[in-house]
Amino acid sequence: MTAETKNVVKLDAEALSLKSVSVWRIALRRLFRRRSAVAGLVILGILTLIAITAPLIAPYDPTVSMLDADPPQRIKARTAPCIHLLGCPEDQPQHLAGIDGNIRDQFSRLLFGARLSLLVGISTVSFAIILGTVLGAIAGYFGGWWDIGIMRVMDVLLAFPSLLLAIAIVTVLGPGLINALLAIGIVDIPIFARVMRASVISVREMEYVSATRALGGSPFHILFRRILPNALTPLIVQGTLGIASAILSAAALSFLGLGAQPPTPEWGAMLGSERNQVFTAPHLVFYPGLMIMLTVLCFNLIGDGLRDALDPRLAHVS
Repeated sequence: MTAETKNVVKLDAEALSLKSVSVWRIALRRLFRRRSAVAGLVILGILTLIAITAPLIAPYDPTVSMLDADPPQRIKARTAPCIHLLGCPEDQPQHLAGIDGNIRDQFSRLLFGARLSLLVGISTVSFAIILGTVLGAIAGYFGGWWDIGIMRVMDVLLAFPSLLLAIAIVTVLGPGLINALLAIGIVDIPIFARVMRASVISVREMEYVSATRALGGSPFHILFRRILPNALTPLIVQGTLGIASAILSAAALSFLGLGAQPPTPEWGAMLGSERNQVFTAPHLVFYPGLMIMLTVLCFNLIGDGLRDALDPRLAHVS
């Protein structure tokens, strides 16, 4: 191929890169015009701030009983919230969300639980996205036996209900937070692999890919430098929604005693330990459930906003 043709292809690639940057700017501007997405970002910002500043704003150690605190507090288990501004006597210690069954400050445990829940969602989805992207990209680009072998394994994993499969994996590996994260990540891999495979198949026959192939680009160069950057849009949306489902799955495993182990402050474990007190001490069930709901809601709102912002059929809206 002549030098002139190579220069034309290079200019086309640069123009495509600039176009992709402008597309992302338009998508970002469109995202901030959607009130639901902005509401989700605000909730996520608050939760992130809480997770970062939890050691500074938590009034007590989340894993230490009030009987062992310094100074020790003689207080009963499952005491209702005591807020001075709402009329609680000044001579009583203030506990904004009450005391749990192990005589620990519920508010402090809720704050530290935000840190753990965000870590669970981001780490598991990151693990699943990395492996799912690699497997889906290889299956979609190379096809043939690669496609058949990889996707049939993914189909087997998808044949099981996700929560039951996660429970089975944790049962084999043993209960614990790390094993729960690994189980949730394994369960989510097929979802991202299928999304990436479909996206790669739609992109691999584009003209700029054919031009790179004609210039002698290696298969891995074409796949990871030309195809993947332009096939990530559906994966970003699915990843955002996947964080919400991962947090719910982690909470479910902890509720069943297979995730975070006591005295780790985790919202699902807090719900599981106090599930029988829904009528006698409803605050011990209400607050962790509310935090889980808000966290899942914010990621769902962001995911829906990203899906609409990145949809090319809505380009006229901008």
